[in-house]
Amino acid sequence: MTTTYLELTDPAGIRPARGTAPIERVDPPDGRVNRFFYETIGADWRWTDHADETDAWWQAHAEEVETWVIPGAGYAELHAVGEEVEIAYFGLLPAHHGKGWGGALLEHALRRGFELGSRVWVHTCSLDGPHALANYEARGLAVYRVEG
Repeated sequence: MTTTYLELTDPAGIRPARGTAPIERVDPPDGRVNRFFYETIGADWRWTDHADETDAWWQAHAEEVETWVIPGAGYAELHAVGEEVEIAYFGLLPAHHGKGWGGALLEHALRRGFELGSRVWVHTCSLDGPHALANYEARGLAVYRVEG
């Protein structure tokens, strides 16, 4: 498995997406939403690190991140620590691939990330969706480390 880390340190480097999507913040935080997207999207990409967590854990997690959704289609979690903002989880349900919504959601996540901090980063791996890395790079994120 290869893990690729990408970052953006200047909001001027964000490359706009071609499409648009209806994006909403989950407020108040709702762990059921995070769990649903994590389990449903992650099922195809072997997301298993939180598979056995309790409802209480998911609620606490949701309260530590900002969650942005395209209702019924996908989500992005932003985890801010100091001036750094990680796109902790990001993805679309398979029925919504190919609509340009992934680019729109990622652009939104990056712009919001720069409202929260001065560096936005994400990691992806060779087990993730086949378009994940290309989407990150297309929006302006640059590789800063590769492991594996």
